Amino acid sequence: MTIREIHQSGPYRYSYSPFHPPIATVEPGETVAIHTVDAFENKMTPEVRHFADVCTYPFLNPQTGPIVVNGAEPGDTLAVKIHEITPTRDHAITGTIPYFGGLTSTKLDPTLQPPLEEQWLYLPIDDAGIHFDAQRVIPYEPFLGTMGVAPEIEAVNALTPDYYGGNMDCVETRPGNEVWFPVHVDGAHFFTGDAHASQGDGELTGVALEIPARVTVSFEVKKGYGVKWPRIVSSDFLMVAGSARPLEAAARIAWVELIDWMVNDYGFDRMKAYHLLGQVGQMRLGNMVDPKYTMVAKCPRRYLDRL
Repeated sequence: MTIREIHQSGPYRYSYSPFHPPIATVEPGETVAIHTVDAFENKMTPEVRHFADVCTYPFLNPQTGPIVVNGAEPGDTLAVKIHEITPTRDHAITGTIPYFGGLTSTKLDPTLQPPLEEQWLYLPIDDAGIHFDAQRVIPYEPFLGTMGVAPEIEAVNALTPDYYGGNMDCVETRPGNEVWFPVHVDGAHFFTGDAHASQGDGELTGVALEIPARVTVSFEVKKGYGVKWPRIVSSDFLMVAGSARPLEAAARIAWVELIDWMVNDYGFDRMKAYHLLGQVGQMRLGNMVDPKYTMVAKCPRRYLDRL
């Protein structure tokens, strides 16, 4: 089977918006390969000393898109199956950016302390993984830091996660999993970028192992099936990504949407679902550094399949 290659035509997009002209149209069931650049539009190289020399906030996380999915309409759900994420260069980039990160003064949480020192690491990737140093190799566990659909009337920067997806930075948006998004405009207008070779929970420094990538995905439209927040399906879990500040608000959003999913699709009484998740539910921290934080609530599918 020949897979269509989709490259960005024109400038990369730095916002999620229904007003960008589409770069491609796909059919439900079609598999395509989407080419993305890294979070810095591939501008950070070993010769660059300072982030500010080549990048300007908030022009980060360039997106490939929008891609129109035929037949998707408001009130539907767009399901995106992630098949492969292949790096298109031989190294990953990570570093520290002044006034950005989980353990430093930031614009949204200022203190009187000076910024942490700016440092950049260019880490080789090969079949063994990502070589952090001479003694340590990090497994290659890729995922899409940023993916989602257009909101109805807003234009939101690509650094901010919300109900439409966006910069969730949750490691569960990885090959083998399916991500569901609420459709707000005709064609859904799908965007993605910010691929990561790996990342710890919370994206603590604000920068993961950033890579450009060839991302193979397929699309399905769930007609008349509505969701409020991004959902993720794996072989073992049902998951919901909630994004907000403070962090506990993101967690509550994710848990409530997960309970509603269990009630509507699996026949649970709401309180019974609440009790079950109180004992078997799991939660991962997507990011604690973006304009909104992301938490992922998880229910093991083995407790659902018994119904």
